[in-house]
Amino acid sequence: MLPANHCLVKYNNPIQLSTTKKGDTKKNKLTPTEDILNSILPPREWTDQGQLWVQYVSSAPSTKKDVLLLQKNLDTKLQQKQARETGLCPIREELYSQAFDEVIRQVTVNCAERGLLLLRVREELRMEMATFQTLYESSIAYGMRSALCQRQTQKDNEDTISRLERECADLEAKIQNQVDRVNAMTKRAEDETMLMTERHKDDVTLIKNHNAQLRKTLGEKLSLDAEKKKENEEKAKEDKEKTEKKDQEEGKKDEEEGKKEEEPEGDKEAKDKEEAEKKE
Repeated sequence: MLPANHCLVKYNNPIQLSTTKKGDTKKNKLTPTEDILNSILPPREWTDQGQLWVQYVSSAPSTKKDVLLLQKNLDTKLQQKQARETGLCPIREELYSQAFDEVIRQVTVNCAERGLLLLRVREELRMEMATFQTLYESSIAYGMRSALCQRQTQKDNEDTISRLERECADLEAKIQNQVDRVNAMTKRAEDETMLMTERHKDDVTLIKNHNAQLRKTLGEKLSLDAEKKKENEEKAKEDKEKTEKKDQEEGKKDEEEGKKEEEPEGDKEAKDKEEAEKKE
């Protein structure tokens, strides 16, 4: 609480008591209004050089001039303390709380029941402010926890992304290696197929040429055999004809010899002569 000379609530002059023990203090008898004011705004107590001092809230009635002075002092203190006009500001909250307490004091002096009602309103507002502050602190704590969880989650996600990117890079490298191997195998297979095709063509050409040569040789051989066979047949035919002719001649000769034996010798000589002439 601010010192008395800096507070917006109007207090009486401090009273010095004879002892610091609260049980031994001697207090004057208070009126019902003062008693209500002290319950609403408790008196201040402090010790100075072993003496107990107490300061009660003022029970003097207020006028319009006091209200205007309160408003002026409130504006002045807001400027002096450099309180913020918007948002949360503890200084502005404290000054407005003092101003509200002073308004309650002024109302209570004139009407105690109205002052007690304003006290209930003040307590309700303080409870709401405490609730809002608790909610604000809870939201701040929740926000910080959420931010930390989000940061941890983000870090985990970044680590996961980095790991997955490395795995993807490794898999892409493996895929590229496999593609290179497949391309090399395909090219080697194509080269081997082309070489085998060329060899097959050469072999087919060679076999065809060899077959043609064999056919030609076989044809020539068959032609020779046919010619030889024909010659042999012709020769055999000639030999057969010669043999038959010879046999015929020998048969005729034998017949002629038989006839000669039967004919006289003169006729035989004549015939021999004729045959000699024929031969010549």
